[in-house]
Amino acid sequence: MKTVRVILRQDVEKLGAAGDVVAVKPGYARNYLVPRGFAYEATAGAVRQLEVERQQAEARARRNYLEARRRASQLENLSLTFHARAGEESRLFGSITSGDIAERLAEQGLDFEVDRRQIELEEPIKALGVYSIPVRLHPEVRPEIKVWVIREE
Repeated sequence: MKTVRVILRQDVEKLGAAGDVVAVKPGYARNYLVPRGFAYEATAGAVRQLEVERQQAEARARRNYLEARRRASQLENLSLTFHARAGEESRLFGSITSGDIAERLAEQGLDFEVDRRQIELEEPIKALGVYSIPVRLHPEVRPEIKVWVIREE
């Protein structure tokens, strides 16, 4: 049985993921995969180019991970203090949001900016206390910062 090798441009169910080199029947490649843009022929040059792109992507991912670790080391021992007016039972008048935390982080003199969407605060802080808030810098790097909410005098 004759097969041809193709490189997948996107994930194809029961066949492979984008970037995979797979062997399929010639008719399947010629009549379905190639015309719909799901794959292209795996020539020697295309396979070499794919390997170069894969190596570049791995290097880029490694650089991003190392940069996230460097940034995490700056955030790990960081502690922010918010002075807030509070009523009975330590409930705040208002709340402290991820935007407030990002703003306060910007004032800390870090050499990078933390976006409010990176701060994983499920819901705004509405009570006095100490909170550990994770910051998503990279899918594998999530340092936690301490947020102290104390009563305003």
